[in-house]
Amino acid sequence: MASVAAVPAAKAQVTVGIGVAPACPYGYYDYAPYNCAPYGYYGPEWFTGGVFVGAGPWFHGHDGFYGHVNHAYDPHYGYHGAYPAHGAYHEPADHFHSFHATHMADGHGHER
Repeated sequence: MASVAAVPAAKAQVTVGIGVAPACPYGYYDYAPYNCAPYGYYGPEWFTGGVFVGAGPWFHGHDGFYGHVNHAYDPHYGYHGAYPAHGAYHEPADHFHSFHATHMADGHGHER
């Protein structure tokens, strides 16, 4: 004779931690491994009071946000230049007047 015992169902919980956002002076790319982006990649609207609004999993801009970016400073588009070290943001002396956008993107890399 076989006996059957009722076993309560276990509830699974999965938590994914992303850690803290990279501390980059001019923002970081919106894709892993989230390296620091050089001056010229993000336009001025990506900064509020010198604070980067974030990108990727750390984006904290408003709904519907799109900002200017320059693919010329993206390694996915052939950039091989210098990258800034991690640290405090310093507004460029020209206050972004020399910035030239190639397109607009939201905080999660979607282009418009």
